[in-house]
Amino acid sequence: MKLAIFGSTGKVGRQVMAQAAEKGHDVTAHARSPEKLEHLHANVVVAKGDVLDYDSVLKTVQGQDAVVCALGMPLLNKDGLRTNGTRNIIRAMEDTGAKRLICLSGLGAGDSFQKLPPFYRYFVFPVILRHVFADHETQEALVRNSRLDWTIARPGNFRDGDLTGTYQHGFSDIDKSLKLKISYADVADFMLKQLGDDTYLHQAPGLSY
Repeated sequence: MKLAIFGSTGKVGRQVMAQAAEKGHDVTAHARSPEKLEHLHANVVVAKGDVLDYDSVLKTVQGQDAVVCALGMPLLNKDGLRTNGTRNIIRAMEDTGAKRLICLSGLGAGDSFQKLPPFYRYFVFPVILRHVFADHETQEALVRNSRLDWTIARPGNFRDGDLTGTYQHGFSDIDKSLKLKISYADVADFMLKQLGDDTYLHQAPGLSY
């Protein structure tokens, strides 16, 4: 499969890129700073560009079978990089006919907010992560309103760790058994598995250990 990855220099994006290449996919990694990507697999081609530049995004999406959007945003960044970049990705996919989009969001976005423990609902999200999750909300709305075959992944708190392939996903309620944590590697594993699985088509499953 020909796969384009946006946000390829981030921790999730790097894992998606590496795992996809190992699985034999032909990967195009869109990056504003290609020098951050070293020791690349032979199946990876780097496309230098800015996700806020539509022409750059269009060039990368052209000819792809699927797209992974793993855009991140610094905690204090308020310029809507994630939202505006996602808007360009969706537009490029609709203009070129690419259909499958796997988009990274976060647990707490959308209808998952009310399922979080009180500490997260009343302190972490409204105080610490207010701008980040406002951007997530707008991003998710763009994806949902698109004409694409999308899946939104909502992981819990990221952490470093090995690829285990063992985690919970698609849970309807968040209970005390959930750790609300998951490794970057396992998030990437889940996102890549969606390329060949329509179970979560037009859905936004949560991910957690």
